[in-house]
Amino acid sequence: MSDTPRRQLRSNFPRGSYLWAVRNAQWHAMGIPESDCEKPKIAVVNSSSELAACYSHLDQVAVEVKKAIRAAGGVPFEIRTAAPSDFVTGAGARGAYMLASRDLVTNDIEVAVEGAQLDGMVCLTSCDKTVPGQLMAAARLNVPTILVPCGYQASGEYKGQHIDIEEVFIHSMHAVTGHLPVEDVVEMSREAIRSPGVCSGLGTANSMHIVCEALGMALPGSAPVAALSPKMFADARAAGERIVQMVWDDLKPRDILSEGAFGNAVKAILAVGGSLNAVKHLQAVATEAGSAVDIYGMFERFGPETPVLAGIRPIGERFIEEFEAAGGARALMKQLAPLLDTSAMTVTGETLATNLRAVRVADAEVIRAIDNPVAPNPAIVLLRGNLAPDAALIKTGIGERKTRRFTGPAICFGSSDAALAALNSGAIRPGHVIVMRGAGACGGPAMGGGASRVVFGIDGAGLGDQVAMLTDGHLSGLVCKGLVVAEVAPEAALGGPLALVQDGDAITVDLDTRRVDLEVPEAEIAARRERWQAPAPMFDRGWLQIYRRNVSSNARGAVLVNKVE
Repeated sequence: MSDTPRRQLRSNFPRGSYLWAVRNAQWHAMGIPESDCEKPKIAVVNSSSELAACYSHLDQVAVEVKKAIRAAGGVPFEIRTAAPSDFVTGAGARGAYMLASRDLVTNDIEVAVEGAQLDGMVCLTSCDKTVPGQLMAAARLNVPTILVPCGYQASGEYKGQHIDIEEVFIHSMHAVTGHLPVEDVVEMSREAIRSPGVCSGLGTANSMHIVCEALGMALPGSAPVAALSPKMFADARAAGERIVQMVWDDLKPRDILSEGAFGNAVKAILAVGGSLNAVKHLQAVATEAGSAVDIYGMFERFGPETPVLAGIRPIGERFIEEFEAAGGARALMKQLAPLLDTSAMTVTGETLATNLRAVRVADAEVIRAIDNPVAPNPAIVLLRGNLAPDAALIKTGIGERKTRRFTGPAICFGSSDAALAALNSGAIRPGHVIVMRGAGACGGPAMGGGASRVVFGIDGAGLGDQVAMLTDGHLSGLVCKGLVVAEVAPEAALGGPLALVQDGDAITVDLDTRRVDLEVPEAEIAARRERWQAPAPMFDRGWLQIYRRNVSSNARGAVLVNKVE
C-alpha cells in the first residue's frame, strides 16, 4: 500500500448516526464486524447464471476476488445483475431482450452501488452485453473500477474437425434452408462447448474483453484468457487486491477514459478485425462518461491507417488460444504502440507506456508487427451515402474480395422470418440486394430481428457471393460472411432512408468509395418521404416498452435517454 493519506470514504457515516446504525445492524446480522465499517466497501459485480455456460463459473471467480479484497483491507459485497446470453435470452421477443439487457445491467449496478454508496467495483465480465453494461456503469457512476475478463470456453471436435458455437450457429441455418441434415447440427451442438466461458472465437465477448484492456480498465495481460485457467484466477485475485488501493488513491474511470484511451480501444479492435458491436458499445461508454468522443468518426478516420495484425477466427484461421499464447491484448498493443496514445492512464496507476515497457511478443506470426500485417486494409469499414447519412458498418474480413462494388435490385423484408421464407421459396435470387429493416434499436426494438440468421441462411443457400444485404439491425460478433451492411442509420422505424426503399430499386454498395446509395432520383425519394408513415410500435408493456420509448440513436451508443415519443 502506498503512503497516500487515507481519504474520507463516501461509504462511511458518523458512528451512531441513522445511516451508520441501520447499516451496522444489517451487517452485524451478516457476521460483518463493526471495525469493517471504516474500510473501503467494494462491490463484486457478478452476473452468475445457470441459463448459459458463459456465466456458470462466475461464482467460483467471485469467491477468489472477495478473498483478495479482504486480504488487501477492503470489505467485498457481492451484487448481481441480469445475465443475458444471445443464444439463450435471444429466444423471446424476436431477440429484443439481448441489446436491451445491456442497459438493464448498467441500471442494476447503479441501483446497488450508488444506492449503497459503495466505494469501488470489481466487475466480472463475461458474455457480450455484460461487458459494455459494466463499462457503462463504471463511466456513469465514476467510482474506482476494475473489469476482470472471466474467460473463453474450450471448443470441441466433430468428425475430426474443429467445432465451436460459431459453426453450430452457421450450420443450424444451413439446416433451416435445407442444405444440411438436422442430425449433423444436433451432433455439433453436443460437441461445440466443453467448458464454461464465452464464445471461443473473436466475437463480441472476446472483442470487448480486449477493449477493457485497451481502454486501461482491466489489468494488463488479462485478456483474452481461458476460463477457469490458473491465469484467470490469478488475474481475478490481482484485481481484488488492486481495487482497494485504487479506492484510497481515488483513481476513477473518468481519469482513465480519455479521448486517447478510446482511440486506443478503436485501434485495437481494428487491428484484430473484432466485432462490429464494439462500435456502438464503445460509443455508449463514451456517452455515459460524459465524453464528446465520436467513436463512429474514430472508426472512419483510423480504419484506413490501422492494419490488421492478428487473423483470429472468424476473420482468420488462428484460434483464440494462439492469440492468448502470443501475448494477447498486451502484445497487440505493444505492436500497435507507434499508433497509440501511450500517455493514457490505466487501472495500474501507470500509463500505457509504462505497462508496455517490458512486454515481449511471444509469437510475431500470430500477432504481427505493423510493417508485416496480416492485412493492410481494415476488416471493419464505416460507410455513408444517401441510404446511410449517419453511418453503416460492414465487416469485410481480411481476404481479397472478389466484389468490391455491387449494384442490384432491392428485395425488401420486415423480418428475418419473411426473408428466410423468401430464401427457401427461391424468391431471393443472385443479384438481389436484400433489405431487412425495422430491426434497429427502436424498431426492433433493441436490434432484435435476427439479421444474423438471414446472413447464415444466405450462406447455406450458396448465395453468399451473389447477393448483398442491408439491415438497420446488428449482427452477431461471429458474423463475417458476404457483403452485409449492418446498423444502417438512421433506422427505418424513425423514417431513415432505408424505410423508403421499394422492391426493384437499384442499390449500390461500394467499398472503395465507402458509400451505400439508393439509385433513385431525389425528387422521388422526397415524395416517398412525404407519404411515409411510422409503423405501429411493438411491445407496449414491460421492459421492452421502457427501452423502446427511451433508447437513443446509434450515434449516442443506443443508450437510454429521457425522450418523449
